[in-house]
Amino acid sequence: MKSSPFLAWILRMPLIKRWALMHAVKRENVAEHSHQVAVIAHLLAVIRNTYCNGDLNPERAATIALYHEVSETKLQDINHVTKYHNPDLTREFKKIEEMAEKECLETLPSELQDVFSGLLVQKNVDAEYKQIVKAADLISAYLKACDELNFQNNEFSQVKPRLQKMIEDFKNDMPEIEIFMRLFAEKCFANVDQLSETH
Repeated sequence: MKSSPFLAWILRMPLIKRWALMHAVKRENVAEHSHQVAVIAHLLAVIRNTYCNGDLNPERAATIALYHEVSETKLQDINHVTKYHNPDLTREFKKIEEMAEKECLETLPSELQDVFSGLLVQKNVDAEYKQIVKAADLISAYLKACDELNFQNNEFSQVKPRLQKMIEDFKNDMPEIEIFMRLFAEKCFANVDQLSETH
């Protein structure tokens, strides 16, 4: 059996800086971000199932989220405004990302590729799970922007309202987002003493 570099690529995620074009008080890498998105996606799926008559597998949502930035192991993080300000550029970036996802998939033994295709290659991810992970991705970025602004980092002053608007748009189809934000968002900005006092 031929040796695979798949895990080696995944283990390079901590080396890839998020928000690369921006000053950040707290540095963040793609591994940290992917973990946060996985936790949020899992929570969103559980909330949907519990309060909104959903029928998702929260563990699958979390697993898809863990791999949702796999293309960045080869391409690094691309600034959102850079990626989406021009439709032609957006199409080209999407093509390149898909190529990187497929390259990562093809590093696996052929017997494993069917299992991982729906996790790594974004166009192959089930639409319902893709929506959950996208919402979790936006929430993670929004919480990051709020945190940076709490430290008076004005670099994120336009990021927060842009992400807030995107999250609001998702709420129309995803009532679990409103429940999630009500349950968890505020405490994300508490200091350790305040968290210790919470019961």
